[in-house]
Amino acid sequence: MKKHKVNIITLGCSKNTVDSEHLAAQLKAGKTEVVFDSNKTDADTIVINTCGFIKDAKEESIDTILKYARAKEDKQIDNLYVIGCLSERYEKELKNEIKEVDQYFGVNDLSKILKTLNTKYKDELLGERELSTPKHYAYLKISEGCDRTCSFCAIPLIRGKHKSIPMETLLDEARKLADKGVKELILIAQDLTYYGIDIYEKQMLTELLKELVKIKKIKWIRLHYAYPAMFPDELIELIAKEDKICNYLDIPVQHISDNVLKNMRRAHSPKSTIELIEKIRKSNPNLVLRTTLLVGYPGEGEKEFEELKEFVQNTKFDRLGIFTYSEEEGTFGAAKHKDEIKEQVKTERAEEIMALQERISFELNQKRIGKTMEVLVDRKEGDYYVARSEYDSPEVDNEILISAETNKLKIGEFYKVKIDSSREYDLFASPV
Repeated sequence: MKKHKVNIITLGCSKNTVDSEHLAAQLKAGKTEVVFDSNKTDADTIVINTCGFIKDAKEESIDTILKYARAKEDKQIDNLYVIGCLSERYEKELKNEIKEVDQYFGVNDLSKILKTLNTKYKDELLGERELSTPKHYAYLKISEGCDRTCSFCAIPLIRGKHKSIPMETLLDEARKLADKGVKELILIAQDLTYYGIDIYEKQMLTELLKELVKIKKIKWIRLHYAYPAMFPDELIELIAKEDKICNYLDIPVQHISDNVLKNMRRAHSPKSTIELIEKIRKSNPNLVLRTTLLVGYPGEGEKEFEELKEFVQNTKFDRLGIFTYSEEEGTFGAAKHKDEIKEQVKTERAEEIMALQERISFELNQKRIGKTMEVLVDRKEGDYYVARSEYDSPEVDNEILISAETNKLKIGEFYKVKIDSSREYDLFASPV
């Protein structure tokens, strides 16, 4: 008979990662053994935290559920539970289609799943996390949901209206993470710049950051998902001034064509987007900009796509990710705009943008050769230590590779290195 152990499988974004870590902390406090994303078959209970954001993510979630449904049929596991965004949005359909799952839970059902797992929710554990990331960095989710009305996005349908987490709660959670050895905090939300408006009646991200930098054990603070409209000028100034805040900003602009942005119901225009980027770079020339683009949205003809390509070429984002549009039922876009662009065309456009970005990234990396920079070592992989600079977020950005044959480094420690050579998305370095 298997020992009672829960294996939490987390899919989707870093916000799901945080949710899984809160669940794990509650379970561990209840004397339940927990593992994350284990491929072993020694856990009797599987909890799958799903993503329901875009087509590919939904397919991955369904494939994972089916995989463990088969494992349950084969008696490799005893219990199978599904939580998260896909379950929140499609609970009825999932119940009808995949009956092997014992129970489905939504995004706000933490106490319910704990009760099912014979664990009582403990209020005193608010902010406690069992980290699934390497121990030296962690995500800090500062709000839930979103008040934006982007026509392609289902997040407000899944996670509801924007809800900021009180500053004192976040600071307490950050201190606990620092005491556990976390050196880098990565702030996440659907929209960081909206933080505080619902509970403090004004944007409070800069005030939150001013308090977070006071936590002595935290060395890096990184900002993800800052919406380009209503971007606070004081945030630009604070990043330039405060050493602990990484010279890194993730601003998902999605597109640059006026026609497409209007169809997307985005609150920024081409002009305001370009002005914001120019303002940021003028204020802080050392800052690295990451963005996300969406191609294939209804109304994106050749003219609009050429505008986007020209924008990418001229702006030269340091980091760039891209998605192809998939129609999400219940969204404004699905109701108002027919998805007429062929999947092959969407894919070709995404590949064309990424080929352009690959050249840009290679050129920018070449300029770093010979320079000295501080890096944080994430892991050892084969013959190399894999590290990051302040300009790189884990899993999505450039990696700095340091020979493990000629150097002995510690995971989770900072080192000064000199860049020796580069590829499109990797740098090779030696300790100074």
